[in-house]
Amino acid sequence: MSLGEKVTIILNEAIEAAKSVIPFQFTIDQPSLFTAPLTQSSIGVLIGMTGDIRGQLVIEGAVSSFSHIGEKMFGMALEGEILQSFTGELGNMIAGNLATTLSHKGITIDITPPTVLVGQTKRYGFDKAFRVPTLIEGIGEIQIILMVELN
Repeated sequence: MSLGEKVTIILNEAIEAAKSVIPFQFTIDQPSLFTAPLTQSSIGVLIGMTGDIRGQLVIEGAVSSFSHIGEKMFGMALEGEILQSFTGELGNMIAGNLATTLSHKGITIDITPPTVLVGQTKRYGFDKAFRVPTLIEGIGEIQIILMVELN
């Protein structure tokens, strides 16, 4: 299986993993390819991946988007450290679901613990990245980003 085929499968399965963890209606936009740096200005979670493909999965969006997801899932507003903890756990659930699904498709990855990113950040150190804008009905937009290392 080529790297391009693996990336396509991982992107598609990351979207499906997000849909299975976040129980709301999604509208998925076209993925776009970009190179470093990746700039973020709100909140996100980064999960490292090793194995058949090396890179990072990032889920990012506005604080209000993650807060609304938490509120709709748990029935109460999340903010501050609880929101940050929720964001990390949400990323962990999506990446764990992704790793399990990929193993059934013959792609093995191991994931790292989540790193929550708050505020303005820039990330370097990847060869290519694919961004999938995702609109969650009644919530707002989040970005699903797959950064891959080609070496």
